[in-house]
Amino acid sequence: MTDTVRAVPALDDLLSDAPTNWGRWGPDDEVGSLNYLGPSEVLNAVRLVRQGKVFTLQRLIGDPAGDPVWPGRAPAQRTQILDEATWDGPDAPQYPGGLHYADDKIDAFLQGSTQYDALGHVWYGGKIWNGYDARTTIGGLDKASVEPIAQRGVVGRGVLLDMARFRNKDCLGAGETFTHEDLVACAEAQGTTIAKRDILVVRTNYLKLFYELGDKFYDGFCEPGLVYSPELVRWFQEMEIPNLVTDTIANEVTTDPNNGVALVLHNALMRNLGITLTEIADLERLAADCAEDGQHDFLYVAAPLKVHKASGSPVNPVAIK
Repeated sequence: MTDTVRAVPALDDLLSDAPTNWGRWGPDDEVGSLNYLGPSEVLNAVRLVRQGKVFTLQRLIGDPAGDPVWPGRAPAQRTQILDEATWDGPDAPQYPGGLHYADDKIDAFLQGSTQYDALGHVWYGGKIWNGYDARTTIGGLDKASVEPIAQRGVVGRGVLLDMARFRNKDCLGAGETFTHEDLVACAEAQGTTIAKRDILVVRTNYLKLFYELGDKFYDGFCEPGLVYSPELVRWFQEMEIPNLVTDTIANEVTTDPNNGVALVLHNALMRNLGITLTEIADLERLAADCAEDGQHDFLYVAAPLKVHKASGSPVNPVAIK
């Protein structure tokens, strides 16, 4: 008796009937569903600020405990170029008045820390977001790079959906999935609601395992997260979600348990609907505070670095309550 090998469908076939927002904001659009965040959404989100609490959501770059990154990417490396020891030698730079200073540089993947994806970051079928030819990515993204997102900025109502607490877990397990219906149920359990054009901020606390397991964290790598279904994609489109923020490396269950395809939602949500993805956020302080005071919605503000032609960029999002 031989084992049956399941055929993994091509994204072209799996998503052949999936909805798209291509052309919705014109043939030249490069920011997609962020267009939903207009002045009224900004002003409504500002009204959520009642306590003056500020939470930054970026993970530390160069953390002595290590930096979680997508397999195949190297963590950022910071190199000291100048420090006080520089002036121990005879060739040290001299400035009038005796100025000394420190200088350093960083060598890093642009998506090697808390970061925004460009809409042109992933694709299938030779087309990226809005129908641009995938060959526009050669040598750098001429279309749908992170730069238009960075120039625009992201401001709106953020809603924390604490899936780990909702499931009474310290953290979700590898490969654990949830749906849009779970997100709605989580919000209701928290005493809040998900409204149209909300920025969804989803906590799994899965990356705690990176610090506990070390290199074994990547064995059989499969993060928890949202799992594809046609209903989920339609829900995201109907709810006009502009931005999905998570504390995992890739926002969704890494390999879909139902079809074996990797990162389906990167394509169904980002490539097709223009929903911006934000990854590797540190949500622990924010989540603890939301659990304490019961306020799970807040003003969300973010702007990735303005990097020309880049497929992603580091960011330090801010939640203000």
